[in-house]
Amino acid sequence: MKISVCGKGGSGKSTIVTLLAGEAQSRGYKVLVVDSDESNAGLFRILGFSQPPVPLMEIVGGKKKIISTLRDPASSELAPKAMVLTQDRIAIEDIPWENMVERDNLRLVSIGKILQALEGCACPFGVLSREFLKRLDEGDNGLVIVDMEAGVEHFGRGVEESVDSVLIVVEPSFESLELAGRINSLANGTGIKNVSAILNKVPSDDIASRLEGELVKRSIRVIGCIHHDSELFDSSLEGGTLRAGGAAEEIRGVLDSMLSKPNG
Repeated sequence: MKISVCGKGGSGKSTIVTLLAGEAQSRGYKVLVVDSDESNAGLFRILGFSQPPVPLMEIVGGKKKIISTLRDPASSELAPKAMVLTQDRIAIEDIPWENMVERDNLRLVSIGKILQALEGCACPFGVLSREFLKRLDEGDNGLVIVDMEAGVEHFGRGVEESVDSVLIVVEPSFESLELAGRINSLANGTGIKNVSAILNKVPSDDIASRLEGELVKRSIRVIGCIHHDSELFDSSLEGGTLRAGGAAEEIRGVLDSMLSKPNG
């Protein structure tokens, strides 16, 4: 299964990705986290890795070459390790070692990052994300969790074409609710049947109930709620490996719900 985690900037997408990955890993799944957010540089740290993988974008020569390479690989002068991205099927074992960090059945790959001012549009990142996910074979007992960029532009680039489920992270704000409605509509338009929401950073059951009511009005099913977690908050502030108290318990039902749904 391939799960796309979407939402408003600052809603806690990377936190939810990390919680899901940790829970799936504890159940024996072979988890691959795909960092498709070109602006968030800290996912590797909260997943517990000491350094990030070399972005996939770099093995094909950067943003300027990626589109032409994927369109016509025969005309591109690629290093042997870069040819993996042009394969019809990409097994996890095919990914060059420097482009993936791993431990205990948890792996992380990164599409690319914007590192300098005036780099231009992020469209090539979207193209590579789309083609990589389309060709990626997660293998037996494999679970792919994608940390998408904030907003909805990735739907316009077709990144979700090959995912099985979309999980929308919703924080207590009107903007987050409105964006959730747009994501739901776009996901349905892409043909994805399994779309649901998880509430995050919720201070009380009353707020959770109000948020769920607003999402039901937008025809979005809520499958879980992560309440404010002091351990989670402290570890996020420190910038290291994510520590979770009650959130680790609350994410279990969310993963149960997602794994019980048939692929769309």
